[in-house]
Amino acid sequence: MERLHGLAALPVDAERTVVTIGFFDGVHLGHRAVLERTVELARERGTQAVAVTFDRHPREVLTPGREPRLLTTVGRKARLIEELGIDVLLVLGFTVAFSRWPAERFVREVLVDGLRVEHCVVGANFTFGHRAQGTVDLLDREGARLGFTAEAVGLRELDGRTVSSSSIREALTACDLDWPRRALGRRFVLDGTVVPGAGRGRDLGFPTANLRTSPRLLLPGRGIYAGRALVGDRTHVAAIDVGTNPTFGTEPLHAEAYLLDFEGDLLGREMALEFWAYLREEARFETVDELVAAMDEDVRRTRELVPPLGD
Repeated sequence: MERLHGLAALPVDAERTVVTIGFFDGVHLGHRAVLERTVELARERGTQAVAVTFDRHPREVLTPGREPRLLTTVGRKARLIEELGIDVLLVLGFTVAFSRWPAERFVREVLVDGLRVEHCVVGANFTFGHRAQGTVDLLDREGARLGFTAEAVGLRELDGRTVSSSSIREALTACDLDWPRRALGRRFVLDGTVVPGAGRGRDLGFPTANLRTSPRLLLPGRGIYAGRALVGDRTHVAAIDVGTNPTFGTEPLHAEAYLLDFEGDLLGREMALEFWAYLREEARFETVDELVAAMDEDVRRTRELVPPLGD
């Protein structure tokens, strides 16, 4: 998949394209339906499938401080989109100036002049342009005038519940991993870089890898989880703590993981944590012995719930 960044990367090297537009946070089942429809039509027409997304959530610019925490980094989102067969991913910077573009300007300069759109596929509730005035109806009208067609893909539901990024965020905040797994079509993954910690875990017999994450990313609700840690091409069963280490005072909310049966130095490495099961609340223990006993039990349950890769 070719990755393009910014308006300066346009126009694309293609005569005609099938294009979809969206923020695609999490690339959940609803997003997948839109992206897969885009790829299907591009293959039928012998053209390239193009996805347009943005470098930050629009609300970060439109309502600063009220934007949602994100489910995926731009990098993971790109990899998930690539797996679906998209040929070109265009990532646009969402700035204050860009947010003021009328929808008609976006259609003309990005879709028509920049991407040479033949057909546009969007989600049924998708809007774009200044004051969200761009809709599927507007795409139909502009398409009739500028020489392309458009269609909307309906929202995806599971057991009567609409699949959406906001519903996945709400579930994760409540320590619910079942709905995210079903709505995403995979387990939730948190990406970051391993950084130095206080070193207490090693002293207790459970050396943990502390994960530094983008401030834009959502952390699941505070608690202890069973899961896996992915480092490079290796995958390890892991007990994961999302919290503040209350037994030793209050630290900033963060995620750290104890990789079972692992010895080595992960400092500075990129690591992804895959969440499998919620084990318990994070608690403040009166003694270190009580904490160690709880960690022993966390590791035991993690071994029961998460098989090593390949088993």
